[in-house]
Amino acid sequence: MRTQLVLTVVGDDRSGLVQALADVVDQHGGNWEESRLGELAGTFAGVVVVSVPQERAEDLRAALEPLAGLLEVSVRPGGTPADEGGGPGRPVLVEIMGNDQPGIVRSISTVLADHGLNVAELETRTVEAPMAGGQLFEATVVATVPEGTDADALQADLERLAGEIQVEVTFRGTEDLADG
Repeated sequence: MRTQLVLTVVGDDRSGLVQALADVVDQHGGNWEESRLGELAGTFAGVVVVSVPQERAEDLRAALEPLAGLLEVSVRPGGTPADEGGGPGRPVLVEIMGNDQPGIVRSISTVLADHGLNVAELETRTVEAPMAGGQLFEATVVATVPEGTDADALQADLERLAGEIQVEVTFRGTEDLADG
């Protein structure tokens, strides 16, 4: 029987980090199943889901500790999305773009949470605004909408918020909600 482990990794970005982690996982009979890894501001960070024979899980945990000089690794048991609060629902895509300012993520995530949406993925970045100067904020959110959510009310709240914080919000996927 195999068990899933979720590894959270953080370290100074440099060559060989993924290889070092993959070597330890492989040496303990682990299978690298899914990951989200990246470099931000000189720091390499991410989340990796591995499966490992249940009897080797503790050995893998112990073998990851010496990577602390290279990567800080925390390990937690994996679970199913329903166990983690994801629950059933349909995915929607929310894209945000506008002049960068503090509070955009908090504002958008508050509206999503108020309507019971679970954020499955969030990617943000700031880029130079070549014509206007300053910074543009861009975000892409993939969220799960629970059955019974009022899609029109959700879209209206996002549009209201977009006007308040002066960003453009594109919301896709609600046309399928009316069918559910």
